[in-house]
Parts: sequence; C-alpha cells; structure tokens
Amino acid sequence: MRQVLARAIGGVAIIGLIAGAAACNKDTSSSSDTASGSNCGYKLAYFGALTGSAANLGVNIEQGFELAINQYNKTKGSDCITVAKFDSQGAAEVAPGVARNLVADKKILGIVGPPFSGESEAADPIFEAAGIPTITPSATRVSLSANGWKTFHRAVANDDAQGPAAAAYIKDNLKATKVFIADDQSAYGAGLADVVKSKLGALVVASDKTEGDGKQTDFSALVQKVTSSGATALFYGGYYTNAGVIRKQLTSAGWKGTLLGGDGMKDPGLSKASGVAAAVGTVVTCPCSPPEAAGGTFVNDYKAQWNVDAGTYSDVAFDAANILLQGIDAGNTTPEKLNTYLSTINYKGIANTYKFTSTGELDPTLIKVWAFKFDQSGDAKSDVEIKTS
Repeated sequence: MRQVLARAIGGVAIIGLIAGAAACNKDTSSSSDTASGSNCGYKLAYFGALTGSAANLGVNIEQGFELAINQYNKTKGSDCITVAKFDSQGAAEVAPGVARNLVADKKILGIVGPPFSGESEAADPIFEAAGIPTITPSATRVSLSANGWKTFHRAVANDDAQGPAAAAYIKDNLKATKVFIADDQSAYGAGLADVVKSKLGALVVASDKTEGDGKQTDFSALVQKVTSSGATALFYGGYYTNAGVIRKQLTSAGWKGTLLGGDGMKDPGLSKASGVAAAVGTVVTCPCSPPEAAGGTFVNDYKAQWNVDAGTYSDVAFDAANILLQGIDAGNTTPEKLNTYLSTINYKGIANTYKFTSTGELDPTLIKVWAFKFDQSGDAKSDVEIKTS
C-alpha cells in the first residue's frame, strides 16, 4: 500500500540518525540559538522506532510530533524549537545506547516517546536519571508507572483498561465461548495478553507463546493448536507483522474464527502481511480515538505535511508535543521546570484532554478505548467505543 511504502522509504533515510547522533548531541551553537524569543533555541526529541519490524507505528508518532513543532515554529517566524530524532528500532536491547546519546544533548528539554513498553523499560531509567520528562503516546504496560519515575507520563490508558475492554468485546460483541490466547513474549504483548486471559477466565481453552520482533515466520504449531482447540476467537498479544502472518496461516488452514489483538496490531502492515482478504474482520483495540475524528484542522494538516493519512497515535503524539511546547512557551526552559509543569496541566488537545496523576498515568476520567475492525481497504476502521467502567 502507498502509505506503508512511503514509510518504508522514509525509514531508509533515517537509518543514519544513530550514526550521526554524536554530531547532533554536541552542546554547541546552532541556527536555532538565534531564533527570535527568549524561549527559543531548545530541542524536543522523538525517541522510538523509525526502523525495524514495527517501524510503521513509530513513524506515525514521529510525524504527529514533528507536525506540531513545525506549526509552532511557523507562529514564531523562525526555527524556534528544533526536532531531534532518535531511532531505537523499538528494541529493548538497542534503546539504552540511543537513550544515552539523547541525554548527552543538553538542549533537549523533553521527549515524546518511547512508543513501546519494552524499550520504555530499558530507556526510561536513563531519562529519569537525567531528569528529562517523557510523554509516551502509546506504551501501555501497567508496570511502567510503578517504578517511581518522576519524569514518566503516559498520554493513553494502560493495559488495565485496554485488556478488560478487549475481553468485554470478545464476550459481549463476539459472544465467543471458546477463546485461545497467545503472545509474542514482549513486555507489551505478554502484559496485555495476561490481562485479557485473566478477565476471560473459563472462556480461555488454551494458550501459547511465539517469538517476537518478526523473528518467526512459521506459526504452524500455533495454527494447529488453535484449530484443534475449537476456539472461535484468538487473542494475540503482539505487533502487526507477526499477527498478519498468523492470520494468513490460519486462513490457509481453514480456520474461520476471529483474530483479535491490541493497539500494536492496528496498522495496515497487518493486512499487507496476511493479504487483505484474510485480514478482513480482524479486530484490534486501542486506548485511542479514531485519528480521522481528531479535532481542529489536524486531519488535513497531517495529510498536507506527509501525503498520508494520520495513523495510530499520530494525533496523541501531536497533542503530547503541543503540551511540551506550551510549557516551553510559558518559560519552562529547563527539563526540571518542564517536568514540574507537566504535573499541573489540564490540556485540551485534538485527540483527548490530558491531566496526569502523581504516577504519570492519564487521569482515569479521561480514559477511552475503541475497537477497530479491518475491512477491504486493508486498514482498521473504527467499530465501537468500549466502556471501561
């Protein structure tokens, strides 16, 4: 699909970012130092996957983040705030080294990211030690807010909301009586699958594990277990690449049930891996609203900037960047001041309203979870908002 191809091409261009990080991380003067206004001359960073097996989800977020900064700079008449990009590849083993490069740049005041839970577990302790505030638009593992990190902020609901919502959809919308649970053993996938499994209870007939990060291509063992279990629904905790291959192989085996998953599967890359026909009817949950329903001029602005439609969490990342920009505009021009500012916000954005608890979680009154269903377009379209209480 054109959108996926465009992102893949963009990913090639940014592979060199890590190699060039040392040059970017020197605390030296640049053209942004001479930008007009006393609150100019600083940087905001995106940290997350720009390449790798789940890069599409990261690119969605980076583009929303960058759009916000571009629009802010237009109002200032200069390159007031500089965009800094750090490609973690979405990998926990890569994230720490990239995070150390980021914190070496003393002009960076705040971070949008990391998008994934595994890389968050690996990189957030480094950001915490450096005192640089983060707003993740999409990392949902519950335990991330239980580490005592003062710089951690989550702009969406965690898996304690998404998991029960997915289970409710399986029970109330699908009316499934036999459910198979599988996950990719990642911090995100296993955490979400465990919550769904606990909420479904006796409806779960069996469970299994796969490899993650696109390392596995033959899922015949899982397919055989699912087909022989009698399950009419398979919930998979993992990302879109694996899920698409699993759906393809289930269809080839004649399984007629419904594949479900979380926000990590909400990408056209799933239907690319499975084939559009096989993907139709696949259901994914997301602690986000449909990006096409975002407020203001965001939908048109995003398309004009990137020549693709906004994707999963593009709108949340746009809001996260604008929260940080608003704080800088108010004079919070050190990471410490900006972090303190985040504890006070009640910000109405184009995707949601944001207010953080003392542990960095989104205020419970602002949580939302939607179900999306893949159709003949090859993309997941909004199905129903799931009540979480």
